[in-house]
Amino acid sequence: MASSSPVRHAWRVLLGLLLVTAALFGVNALGVYGFQKSSWTPELALDLQGGTQIVLGAATGDGSAPTQEQMDQAASIIRQRVDAAGVAEADITTEGGRNIVVQIPGVADEQTRARIQASAQLEFRAVIATNAGTNEFVGEDGKNTPYPTPDPSLNAVPTPEPTDASDMAWATPKLTAEFLAYDCANPTGDPANAPEDQPLITCDETKQFKYLLGPVELTGDVIEDATNGRDPKTGAWLVQLTMDDKGTEAFGKVSQRLNENRIAGLSPRDQFAFVLDGDVISAPRMNGLIQDGRPSISGSFTLETSKTLADQLKYGALPLSFTVESSDTISATLGTQQLQIGLIAGLIGLALVAVYSLISYRALGTVIIASIAVMAVLTYVIICILAWRLGFRLSLAGVAGLIVSIGFTADSFIVYFERIRDELRDGKSITSAVEDGWGRAKRTIYISKSINILAAVVLYILADATVKGFAFTLGLTTLIDVFIFVIFTHPVMQLLARTRFFGGGHRLSGLDPEALGSVYRTRSQYREVATSTAGRAAKNARSRGEADRRQTIAERKRADALAGDRTTSSGNEGDA
Repeated sequence: MASSSPVRHAWRVLLGLLLVTAALFGVNALGVYGFQKSSWTPELALDLQGGTQIVLGAATGDGSAPTQEQMDQAASIIRQRVDAAGVAEADITTEGGRNIVVQIPGVADEQTRARIQASAQLEFRAVIATNAGTNEFVGEDGKNTPYPTPDPSLNAVPTPEPTDASDMAWATPKLTAEFLAYDCANPTGDPANAPEDQPLITCDETKQFKYLLGPVELTGDVIEDATNGRDPKTGAWLVQLTMDDKGTEAFGKVSQRLNENRIAGLSPRDQFAFVLDGDVISAPRMNGLIQDGRPSISGSFTLETSKTLADQLKYGALPLSFTVESSDTISATLGTQQLQIGLIAGLIGLALVAVYSLISYRALGTVIIASIAVMAVLTYVIICILAWRLGFRLSLAGVAGLIVSIGFTADSFIVYFERIRDELRDGKSITSAVEDGWGRAKRTIYISKSINILAAVVLYILADATVKGFAFTLGLTTLIDVFIFVIFTHPVMQLLARTRFFGGGHRLSGLDPEALGSVYRTRSQYREVATSTAGRAAKNARSRGEADRRQTIAERKRADALAGDRTTSSGNEGDA
């Protein structure tokens, strides 16, 4: 075999494919044996595997029945929480006007359960005082001494009446004593159940600081969006909030008051706290007047901490509080039988594609079968990795997307092989036909696959959750199809074209120029085709007609000129 440049290029590309495949299996092996969070089998969705069903009962603050709008908003927020936890293919619906049913594939871990069952609202409270998270002070003897238990007889009524949420009048003698005696490691009471119109003593999530906070001034439902990003001036990570009209107006007033406290040096009363589930998740200081409802929170954030805070602010608000009515294990809605039927359908489709390929393309059909096999291996291991890293689960709709992709993949090879055959019919050598056919086929395939990917993206964005699995697998396999086409199919054809069997045009290779009706040898020479109405001669005649129809205008003019020359030459010879 000649060591030409295309051959070396083909071997390098195939070596690259081998390395990519090994790397993917290595990544999944790391997840299986290293982190013990991945698997060698794809994770199945709720409809195929079953899972956990949690029924949440809704309750309003005044005991009235929740509206459908509140229920829909709560279901949407819970869905966002579940998605943010990396749980895919979850089913969240409202039921009976008061319940929300959450169904999760597999066994829900405690972290996911806590995220779903979190019933407190996201609240904005002004900071009145802050201190270390302990209940001790350094006594006169230099030793740490606990603050005494608050005397019940201390005054608990604010005097005078507080004028705003930052007013120090809220810090009554009794509340101040409770604040000093509060130990974040052993809190008294549940701050998540504190009344909205009363001050609150609570701690941050790390339990290092405790806060005395004013009444609730805003709730999280005014936040339309929260994102993390970098400050364009300093490059530091920050969290950007976007509030609705109601929140913009209310926060503008809060901003004005806290900014005045900042100018007056009344720290920490220039801070406001975001309280989620009774814990302070952030307590930024006001640095200026904000009237557009788009405050930014800066600090010593990293990528991870800024994203976590953005997710908490975005998904943390619930318009209702919930109690867990029941938590049960449910069976699969479709079951393994439907999965087996889907897999059998896929195997039948794959077998039909293989038979058709071998009949139409002879030995060349084995390239199609091998390409689909490589694609199946890559798709399988990628789905396993996605299940580990993104929580992707394979539903029956996703299986359908994989089956449909078999036909789409075969389309690519048919386009490529037909282009090669066209080049052979034009009289080119097999090696040239492979290269020229590749150049013509790849443009068509790129355009076709781009449309498939675009359709999959639109379907994934707009479709219901039950169809998203189909769109996802369809888009994923389309990308892998293009990858296989470039990094496997074409290099293999480059190598096969230089073998005696394929390069010599064996009649079983699928690249026999004679069988394909090659009639155009060069720009100045056509092969004579026998005129007949049956058999190979008739087939060649039809191929000749097809080749004539595909000639360019320049080729037709050249052929006509050559035909005229031959006629003139023939006439001159007769006259001599």
